[in-house]
Amino acid sequence: MKNRIRELRKSSKLSQEEVAKHCNVSRQTINEIENDKYDPTLQLAFNLASVLNTTVDELFINENS
Repeated sequence: MKNRIRELRKSSKLSQEEVAKHCNVSRQTINEIENDKYDPTLQLAFNLASVLNTTVDELFINENS
């Protein structure tokens, strides 16, 4: 599943570290999610959407659609 986290994070002028702090995870976790190496939990997906001022639906792209 692809995501738009990097794109939205950069447009919000946030660093990976800042997003990580808001979501109570490590910067490495944010990096792995952005690089499609880790799928976040549902709770983390909601936290990311909140920090990036979007919805979970807008944050993730279903490649099978």
